[in-house]
Amino acid sequence: MPSSSENAVVEKYDKCLADLIVKSGIGFSAGVIASVILFKRRGWPVALSTGVGIGMSYADCERSFGMPRIPGTRVLPPRPAAFQSLNTSTPLSPAPASEAKPAAETSK
Repeated sequence: MPSSSENAVVEKYDKCLADLIVKSGIGFSAGVIASVILFKRRGWPVALSTGVGIGMSYADCERSFGMPRIPGTRVLPPRPAAFQSLNTSTPLSPAPASEAKPAAETSK
């Protein structure tokens, strides 16, 4: 376990770098195989699959450093200062009896 926040960040960067090397290497290998077997030794399958590996690595690294996102939720912006000054911890009191509307009178 990391002993400080700096160590935690360094460990995350190390994992991201290792992930980048592995995924781009797998993409490069898959591109070379696809290029030789399917595409008559063209260069674009190698570039495309390497780029996909780098993109997947970047997305994983962004996820590890970023704020957690849960599908179906959204982050609300902070309230303006005018709303924060309101004290919402006290319950609303009922209206005084003098302000209450009289009940409808029934005829006899």
